[in-house]
Amino acid sequence: MPKGYRAIGHHHMASAGHALAARAADDILEAGGNAADAGVAGGLVLGVVQGDLVNVAGVAPIMVREPDGTATTIDGLGGWPAALDPTLFMREHGGQIPLGILRTVIPAAPAAWIEALARFGTMSFAEVAAPAITLARDGFAMHWLKHKLIAAHEADYNKWPQNAAIYLPGGRPPATGAKFVQTDLAASLQYMADCESGAAGDRAGGLAAARAAFYEGDIAAAIVRFHEAEGGLMSAADLANYRVEIGKPLPARFAGGTVLCSGAYCQGPFLGEVMQLLDGFEWRGIERGSAVYYHRLIECVKLAFADREAVLGDPNFVDVPVETLLSEAYTRERLKAFDPESASPDMPAPGIGTAGKAGDGTGGATHGDTSYIAVVDSGGLAFSATPSDVSYNSPVIPGTGLVPSSRGSASWADPSHPSGVAPGKRPRLTPNPAIWVGPEGHAMPFGTPGGDVQIQTMAQVLLNRVVYGMDLQDAIEAPRVASYSFPSSFAPHESYPGLVRAEKRIPESVRAELSALGHTVEVWEEFTYLAGTFCAVEMRADGGLEGGADPRRASGTAGR
Repeated sequence: MPKGYRAIGHHHMASAGHALAARAADDILEAGGNAADAGVAGGLVLGVVQGDLVNVAGVAPIMVREPDGTATTIDGLGGWPAALDPTLFMREHGGQIPLGILRTVIPAAPAAWIEALARFGTMSFAEVAAPAITLARDGFAMHWLKHKLIAAHEADYNKWPQNAAIYLPGGRPPATGAKFVQTDLAASLQYMADCESGAAGDRAGGLAAARAAFYEGDIAAAIVRFHEAEGGLMSAADLANYRVEIGKPLPARFAGGTVLCSGAYCQGPFLGEVMQLLDGFEWRGIERGSAVYYHRLIECVKLAFADREAVLGDPNFVDVPVETLLSEAYTRERLKAFDPESASPDMPAPGIGTAGKAGDGTGGATHGDTSYIAVVDSGGLAFSATPSDVSYNSPVIPGTGLVPSSRGSASWADPSHPSGVAPGKRPRLTPNPAIWVGPEGHAMPFGTPGGDVQIQTMAQVLLNRVVYGMDLQDAIEAPRVASYSFPSSFAPHESYPGLVRAEKRIPESVRAELSALGHTVEVWEEFTYLAGTFCAVEMRADGGLEGGADPRRASGTAGR
């Protein structure tokens, strides 16, 4: 695969999981918007052009860092409907959360995007939604990966006629390059924009009207009507009462700087734990891409994910001891479990909480949903967001083009698990946008899709860029590994003890050394979308901006 373009600008920059989203963000910036306006515009476009991976009615965790260093998180994640019986899935579904309408949680993305606009933006919803509406209404060219993923889930799309009508036009997956149109989705976004335009009062009132159009207006009515008819759980009160949660990032130490991590409403604290564990090693003299490099990374991920399995759940319902997890004392103690000569054969014991059950993998399941967008504007406002939720495991609400968040698949059916189901409780969320702040104070919003691979990808690229001094694009394109030696965050929560997948570009000799250390190494293709799709915008020491976009998917940068 050819080397990606090194994008450098001196005014503003966007990087996103699809090039059309980066272009939309750039258009908003050129029109006078700031990074929040542009990030929301690009995020909405991701829900259109990557609707197999991101849903406009899905999740959208966001992090924003202002020029003075103040940083804010928006959880962008809804909880289970109030009508949920916590014993339902254990009692009636064999301990599984089934495909379909019962895995629906309150859709949070629209509220999150509008909250970001209200707090940090300058434009109207109609202005920032215009690129997404145009692409949904007029269509865009089908990307090869979107074609591949729709084809892989053709049987799932065919479970619901309304899903098949959109994603299998003519009864088959759209060919690569074919025009893909989503008329109903365009109409839903236009309805929100029209409600804003018709509202009396100021900009804030208009944004509130756009939000109400989704959560209290015709869209909400369609969602509730469909749930009532099809045995779902969502009520009008669930939607009308929903509010995003605002917080502060969790700082983690790394290489003399700080990684601003998302809170415990997602797996963000465990990105912080991984980075602090890696920061505990001496890297001088260790070759980048060597077996030692990968072994350290893999084993630190296992240590952190054992803790994740033991304690992570909605912090409004369970105690997630983030202060302890990210303390220097705990990092030192946890590193004592690292063995430089041998791989842990399974998920190790946690350093805190009660050990989870690793289980046995029975197949090759991976989860590649989600996308990402980063934007930095000329004033230094930095925006980082990781929208998600797929369109093939739950039904489209007829006439809307929307699949309300199926993130319930990342809960555990057993209510006793830290991430077990309960009314109002948020599922485990793998998307975790972050911002790196270097010792000199320059910020770099960054993130990736990839489910449980996300943190692993983020850690490898930060190592490459910050510790080894690689150019951003080279750091992104360097070959990666991923561990699967822990329960997946997604039902049925399969685990593959000892399994490591490695891109084929990693030399065979290095893979052999990893095997000798006890890792079970399987080989990916040379560049695989399953290894994550890292995007970032870095503030440079010379005052410029550098965008990096991962060639493993449809990513792109735009700016000047």
